[in-house]
Amino acid sequence: MERATETAQTLDRGLRLLTLVAEHPGGVSISAAAQHLSVGRTVVYRLAATLAAHGLLHHDPGGPLRLGIGVLALARRAQPLLAEAASPILRALAEDLGATAHLTVEDGGEALALLVVEPSWTALHVAYRTGSRHPLSAAAGGQAILAGRRGERGWTSSAGGFQSGAYGVAAPILGIDGLEASVGVVALGTLDDTTTGPRVLAAATALATSMR
Repeated sequence: MERATETAQTLDRGLRLLTLVAEHPGGVSISAAAQHLSVGRTVVYRLAATLAAHGLLHHDPGGPLRLGIGVLALARRAQPLLAEAASPILRALAEDLGATAHLTVEDGGEALALLVVEPSWTALHVAYRTGSRHPLSAAAGGQAILAGRRGERGWTSSAGGFQSGAYGVAAPILGIDGLEASVGVVALGTLDDTTTGPRVLAAATALATSMR
């Protein structure tokens, strides 16, 4: 039992170190990490070496601890789980509003359409391809992510952001550590923000709740 407790403590420290580094894009020194974890520098060196061996941390001699490329691989493998959780929520949103619904995530500094659901009953709707990318500031989906980054709640709307004549409304998904994403809809012509905004915001909130 004592050995298991020691192993759990080591795992806890390693995860806390990884979280600390993730919260500081500029990197974290060994001394600062040791102080944060209330352990000696030697312990931090051992933890960092283990995490670096798995590609989760990067540490140049004499430099700060930074996230490793392995974190990106883990994040990409988690994306299908996010899309699976969002699918029924986006389907209900698309059918309710008669607009193309989408889940957009921040990826490499861009807005990435991770999942797109088109309404089944409309004669015309926006065709928005899963995997599409655009600058975060270009349309409502990315703008909502930027708003969430600033801690703002509510919805964002845009006109002609990535397709002429298209109007979008989106809300950020908040409260999920490490996730910058939004739920939104896009349609041909103007959407009524007073009805569409609250519906999109409710969908984003529902997805955030389901992921916790």
